Amino acid sequence: RRLNVRVNIELLSVSNPVHKKDLAVRLTDDTDPFFLYNLVISEEDFQSLKSQQGLLVDFSAFPQKFIDLLQQCIQEQNKDIPRFLLQLVSSAPALDHTPVSLNVVETNPFKHLTHLSLKFLPGTDAEIKKFLANCLKCLKEDKMMLEEKLKKTEEDLTRQLSYTQQSLSEKSRELDKLKNEWTSYTTALSNKHTQELTSEKERALQAQTQYQQQHEQQKKELENLHQKSIQQLQNRLSELEIINKDLTERRYKGDSTVRELKAKLSGLEDECQRAKQEVLSLRRENTTLDAECHEKEKLINQLQTRVAVLEQEIKDKDQLVTRTKEVLDATQEQKVILEESTEEKQRHIEKLETTIKSLSAELLKANEIIKKLQGDLKTLMSKLKLKNTVTIQQEKLLAEKEEKLQKEQRESQEVGQSLRMKEQEVCKLQEQLESTIQKLEESKQLLKTNENVITWLNRQLSEVQMAKKLDSPASVHAAGRAAVSPLSMPDRPSFHSSGISHPISPLYAFQNFLEPTQNKNGNSQCPVQLNSQLSKLSRCSDAHPANKENGDPPGLEPKYLKKKDDSIPLRGLSQNTLSSEYLRPYVPAKAQPSAKAAAAPTSAYFPG
Repeated sequence: RRLNVRVNIELLSVSNPVHKKDLAVRLTDDTDPFFLYNLVISEEDFQSLKSQQGLLVDFSAFPQKFIDLLQQCIQEQNKDIPRFLLQLVSSAPALDHTPVSLNVVETNPFKHLTHLSLKFLPGTDAEIKKFLANCLKCLKEDKMMLEEKLKKTEEDLTRQLSYTQQSLSEKSRELDKLKNEWTSYTTALSNKHTQELTSEKERALQAQTQYQQQHEQQKKELENLHQKSIQQLQNRLSELEIINKDLTERRYKGDSTVRELKAKLSGLEDECQRAKQEVLSLRRENTTLDAECHEKEKLINQLQTRVAVLEQEIKDKDQLVTRTKEVLDATQEQKVILEESTEEKQRHIEKLETTIKSLSAELLKANEIIKKLQGDLKTLMSKLKLKNTVTIQQEKLLAEKEEKLQKEQRESQEVGQSLRMKEQEVCKLQEQLESTIQKLEESKQLLKTNENVITWLNRQLSEVQMAKKLDSPASVHAAGRAAVSPLSMPDRPSFHSSGISHPISPLYAFQNFLEPTQNKNGNSQCPVQLNSQLSKLSRCSDAHPANKENGDPPGLEPKYLKKKDDSIPLRGLSQNTLSSEYLRPYVPAKAQPSAKAAAAPTSAYFPG
């Protein structure tokens, strides 16, 4: 069965003989005064209960948690399947003064979980009497309070009745007065309204007649104005049709001009691409020319070293002369090719200048056409502003035409921008061509200097040949024993007396070759210094009068006498071993012989 039970929870503090706190729980039924069950839990009892039921709450927080469980049971009591239940279970079939256990149960589809179970003892007779006495006492107190409240409410109601009766009598009198006043006021107002209605009706009839007359007059005037406006609009329509025809003709002309400009632009773009390709080819040719010039410089350095060897080794002069002639022929052919290429580039530059001039003229023409179109557009816009009252169809046509004209202007602007970009590209091409021309001029100068060097070498060879002819056969034979081929250099004499067993430098052989000529001409003996100009040999001896007569240049310019990284050095002895006063090799300041070179062959650079 189900019952509504009242649960009272109190905390009792006991100070005799020790201060303690007890929790007192009481179960009662409002319908049955003899239903009484009590439970007193001390702190020690709570500890045992906590260990038995596995509670996680302290004694101080237990009352509040118990109250929370009871509130959840109250919330779920009206449901068909409540989640939380309070079960009062007894061992006897009826509740006849037997101990009872109160269980807080949570139901779910799987199991009924008991969160808390408390055992209550039934109340004794003395406890029931005390409880009943307390209930009677509380009821009496409530009765006394209710009687006092009733008396007070009766007095208040009697006062309010007397006051309301008086106020009703006064208000009824005021109502009568107000009714009389209202009836008189309503009659007066009705009379006034009737008079005003009659007067206003007469005025409305008069105004209606006047308005009808005015309306008829305005109608006639509007009809006349409408006919005039129709005639004006027809005249404007004829004028606009004529203007429309002119605009269509101008548009067709503009389309034709735009097409011509596009065709010219495509041609110009093709020409620019061709020019770019030609510039790329010219750059490649320049790179090849630079490589060839570098190779030629290397060849010239090798030739210089070979000429120095040839001065000392007379037997292989013919072979070297043939080789130098071949090199000269090749350089002359390359010179001719370079001149032809420069002429072709100049012609190409002239063509580009002519195309640039034609492009600038066409741009000016296009700008004039655009200005004319803009002037026409301005005039058309001024006319269109005055003719805004034209029909909706004509306005739509004019708007479409304006959009087309704006598109044409944009296209013309884009064409002008593309032409400007192409002019900038042409300027860049011109700068690149100028740089290529400068490089070609530098290459020409290098070729001229190479020709001068080769001519000087030829002259030196001729001088050596003249000296060979003047020398005696014995001296030539003695000097020729020490000379070897530039490609393979075996059978060199060695100094047995001085203890030197390595081969002699070609410079020493050349010095031996010159000594007999100086002994032969005893009147003009002078020491020979092999410095930057080998033509001093001819000035010191009377055996070489040809240079003085011909007025040949004393030597190369100082820029050709500098040391180069890719030049071939001449291998020979150090200055300590060759201490002859007639052999003084020229060594630059940067290539001074070190202490380590005293025991090994030195490598000295001899320009020319």
